[in-house]
Amino acid sequence: MSVSSSTSRRVLERGPSGWLAAPALFFFLLFAIIPLAGVFFLSFTKWDGLGEIKLDGFSSWTTVLTDPVTGNALWVTAKIMFFSFIVQAPISLLLGVFTSASQKYRAVLAVLYFVPLLLSSAAVAIAYKALLDPNFGLGPGLGIPLLAQDWLGNSDLVLFVVVFVIAWQFVPFHTLIYQGGVRQIPASLYEAAQIDGAGRVQQFFAITLPQLKYTIITSSTLMVVGSLAYFDLVFVLTGGGPGYSTRLLPLHMYLTGFKANDMGAASALGVILVVIGLALALILQRLGGKNRNASQLEGA
Repeated sequence: MSVSSSTSRRVLERGPSGWLAAPALFFFLLFAIIPLAGVFFLSFTKWDGLGEIKLDGFSSWTTVLTDPVTGNALWVTAKIMFFSFIVQAPISLLLGVFTSASQKYRAVLAVLYFVPLLLSSAAVAIAYKALLDPNFGLGPGLGIPLLAQDWLGNSDLVLFVVVFVIAWQFVPFHTLIYQGGVRQIPASLYEAAQIDGAGRVQQFFAITLPQLKYTIITSSTLMVVGSLAYFDLVFVLTGGGPGYSTRLLPLHMYLTGFKANDMGAASALGVILVVIGLALALILQRLGGKNRNASQLEGA
């Protein structure tokens, strides 16, 4: 055996070199870790965003943690997170399973479902703000009293309107994830189930759902953690109102920093946001178990 072939075998046994990850680690350090460290430092300072940065101990943290608006923002964020997940998860799963088939009409429907992915959150918010206007929107235009009410000005309705708009925009993304997951399920499993006389509903619960375990974990992580970043859509659609009805945590952070000119408190809110996001991501990933990165061996 030659020296070169022996060296190649040892390389294959050890796997790819860790140096291949060096570029990604460098950019992650540059654009994630260093800015996060800067935000953490600013949370212990007093700064209006323009003048001199002054160390101020735990003053910003005390202000943030004792502010009732912060508690309300956390509660609003939790409600949006919960309701958006409850709405998006089943719809995305069912649409993903439906569009994973090979019929031509399903391919056309899949294209229509994915149209919202082409639009920015700001554009979606502007469009819905116009459609839901109680004076010049869709309701008055069609003469439908039910649609003519003040959806964005009613504190009892506005949260569910925000959840609906979020679902309308992001369900296609998660549908695409589930569609890819379903197409990786071995076709032999369905063939065996058909031979045993299992119907479509039985196949869905006995084969599709168990095989989509890791896909569900991935999609759920993106839904839950992504709900901490619904700043632009909510900012344009409601501005956090009426009152504090839709002032979720990232919007509260923005208004504290750039409206109240308190970058120290805003940085503290940013650290809280990061900690919550990391904790939720780790919890959800734990649910996937040790083999969460396992892949199917046969395509459908």
